[in-house]
Amino acid sequence: MAEKARTQISIRNLKKAYGDFTVLHGIDLDIAEGEVVCVVGPSGSGKSTLIRCINRLEGFSEESSIEIDGLPVKRGPELAQVRAEVGMVFQNFNLFPHMSVVRNVMLAPMRVRGTSAEKARSHALALLKRVGISEQAEKYPAQLSGGQQQRVAIARALAMEPRVMLFDEPTSALDPEMVGEVLDVMRDLAGTGVTMIIVTHEMGFARQVADRVIFMDGGRVVEAGTPAAIFDSPQEARTRDFLRAVLNH
Repeated sequence: MAEKARTQISIRNLKKAYGDFTVLHGIDLDIAEGEVVCVVGPSGSGKSTLIRCINRLEGFSEESSIEIDGLPVKRGPELAQVRAEVGMVFQNFNLFPHMSVVRNVMLAPMRVRGTSAEKARSHALALLKRVGISEQAEKYPAQLSGGQQQRVAIARALAMEPRVMLFDEPTSALDPEMVGEVLDVMRDLAGTGVTMIIVTHEMGFARQVADRVIFMDGGRVVEAGTPAAIFDSPQEARTRDFLRAVLNH
């Protein structure tokens, strides 16, 4: 029997509120090293808030705890260390418009890790080749399609050689014909052993690449399991209702 992968991300009693409105209701979740987890659910269910709490782009309640590789995700000197190991890809690319594509990818390793410009450039070009846009290296983000920009954003996140990759609905801002090229890059990445947590509304993609699918609603984890368990035989009525609505759309 294969050895059980160690827990890389541990989330305990995760609570988040904006004033009187509670977004996350005490979530407990463990994610194993190398696991690919897709988080699905209706808009407003807390999916993006959950993923943004993992590297503390969103604050959370004092009684909550998140650890990555044993390091607590909390304010203080450890936070920069944690964030250096966690890559994040957003809906809207967030590229620096005044920098070329290759400079966008080079920047973080040079600033955060002290990598030389020569080494950072070589690594950036290799990553741009890996995501299929090496020929765009000297262009600026505005000269690229949305799908190309999102692939640059993935390359930029990978440039820090993160142990964990977080994706917050990375295809939701793209035209439909550009979605496939980004999902292809993510599909390839899922086979490399990096831990991935993906908030997505692409159900076919979740079924294909996830080791585990988590269904959220109302700030809670309603159900979690293998793609086959969630998509073919969901146990919870709320999960069944959601999947019936999105898969028959």
